Amino acid sequence: MVVVAIISVLASLAVPSAKRYQVASRASVVASDLRTFAAAFNGYAQEKGGFPAETDPGVLPPEMVDRLNKSAWERVTPMGGQYNWESGQLHGGVRYTAAICVSESATAPLTVNSDLLLAIDKIIDDGNLSTGIFRTGVNNDALFIIVP
Repeated sequence: MVVVAIISVLASLAVPSAKRYQVASRASVVASDLRTFAAAFNGYAQEKGGFPAETDPGVLPPEMVDRLNKSAWERVTPMGGQYNWESGQLHGGVRYTAAICVSESATAPLTVNSDLLLAIDKIIDDGNLSTGIFRTGVNNDALFIIVP
């Protein structure tokens, strides 16, 4: 009985720590993806004089096929949903020239996890989901603003 009680106490201490590591790991992957994708889109815009047209979640803009890893863009993100190229779209009443969103799709449901969103924001930005270049957009989707 004592052994079971000790194991239970140790497990109760380990679970929150494991969840924190899991959130931090997922946040790092999403932040890295967003930075990599943003650099590719910025490079395209500098060379071509503008950004590619809007696409649906999980659909890589055709102009970016030679610039981005297609499977990385189209996969389900570590937070659920898929990456979504946003060109000239409204979010919270503000129209952004270029942004990357993580959106729900038919094949990839998205559950909003505020701890994960905040962890990503702390890596990329200012730790406030209402300001800066990483915010929550429509439906509380993650929104990485490349050009306001």
